[in-house]
Amino acid sequence: MRQFTTIAVNAFMELVRQPVFLLLMTSSAVFEIFLATPYYFAFGDEPKLVKNSVLAVMLLAGLFGSVLSASASLAREIRTGTALAVLSKPVGRAQFLLAKYVGLVLALSLLTYVNMLAALLTSRMAFDAYGSTDLLALGIFAAGLVVAYLLGGFSNFFLRRPFVSDAVFGTVFMLTVAFVIINLFDKKGASQPFATGVDWQMVPASILVLFALWILAGLALACSTRLEMIPTLAICSGLFLLGLMSQYMFGQRAAAGSWWASVLYTVTPNWQLFWLADALDAGKSTFHWDYVAKAFGYVVCYVGAVLAMAVMLFEDRELS
Repeated sequence: MRQFTTIAVNAFMELVRQPVFLLLMTSSAVFEIFLATPYYFAFGDEPKLVKNSVLAVMLLAGLFGSVLSASASLAREIRTGTALAVLSKPVGRAQFLLAKYVGLVLALSLLTYVNMLAALLTSRMAFDAYGSTDLLALGIFAAGLVVAYLLGGFSNFFLRRPFVSDAVFGTVFMLTVAFVIINLFDKKGASQPFATGVDWQMVPASILVLFALWILAGLALACSTRLEMIPTLAICSGLFLLGLMSQYMFGQRAAAGSWWASVLYTVTPNWQLFWLADALDAGKSTFHWDYVAKAFGYVVCYVGAVLAMAVMLFEDRELS
């Protein structure tokens, strides 16, 4: 168990030290906040448009994060010989692969947490044609990011610590602080009850997106046992697009009794199960946490099958 934990923690720290991880985390959060700043003139549906767009950004950022992190965590280590050096110790291949997946899941969870904070802020900052941009929240959010990068630069220059990982953890901490401060005041700077105007249904919606990213991470890790980053990205993108259309392409035929459609519908991940943005529309429907629990059960079964396939692919992989 100690070896498993060590490999998982090292995999997580290696991922958060990647500059692309910091760039992806920062750019996705900033873009989500940006979506709540312009005028849309969407005939009263501006908040719904912003929430749907934010969830889409969160999902796409996680897609790229899954592929890039899986390739950096496994494919590059196989290519450079690091995996062979680790497996020369008393560490099994299945244990090594599963620990890598746990580290990948932790990194994606951290990325999704930051994006969720930005999503909650956008649900508060979104306005209709009669509103205005929340400049106070925008300024506090930007100041939090600047302070996070300054903390990373300070620790790197004076303490000789890695800039990227410290900037990542600084971003997580400072954006959490900025979220709390922003929700203590309204857009004019007057004090208000905490989190007034925040749509907390974005939390279970973000959790469902995170579940989808866990499946993508498993698929990317399975591909990384044999392929490099670009082929892995192509395959995962294809499965992502196919999963969005699985209900239309296979679901209806499977319900009609087609055996091949039933098999393909079972094998293909159905991303629509994790995309419930329409339920966020003006409080007309509410999330039920039992649905989140059922989705988690689906994720556990699907990820278990994918990781079993990944272990089989990795067992006979030549590492020398």
